[in-house]
Amino acid sequence: MHAKQLIQIVALSLWALTLNPAMAHGAGQPRHGGIVQVASDVNFELVAEADGATLYLVDHDKPMSSKGITGKLTVLQGGKKSEVDVKEVGGNTLRATGIKLGKGDKVVAVLNNVEGKTVTVRFTVK
Repeated sequence: MHAKQLIQIVALSLWALTLNPAMAHGAGQPRHGGIVQVASDVNFELVAEADGATLYLVDHDKPMSSKGITGKLTVLQGGKKSEVDVKEVGGNTLRATGIKLGKGDKVVAVLNNVEGKTVTVRFTVK
């Protein structure tokens, strides 16, 4: 094989790789200073606040509507377990009040009607 043919093959191979780039769909960066986890191809960002927690929903880098989504947050703090309801508050935001999250707490969000499905998302507060 001549050098010219080898260069053409390498150039053609590199060009072919750019035709349909594979995009990894992993957890994105936090936009609100929280913890991001992925479930059902949706990024869920949990933000602990003084009077509860907020969940932000992002689908393929775009805010996803929280309309119609309901659910519960289960919080495990050492040996203590508590549950609170999650409610939509507009835009891409869900809110749970009446809990205080601390470092090391385990949070399980069970959300109904996320693109027609029930989705479970697990977080560990850092």
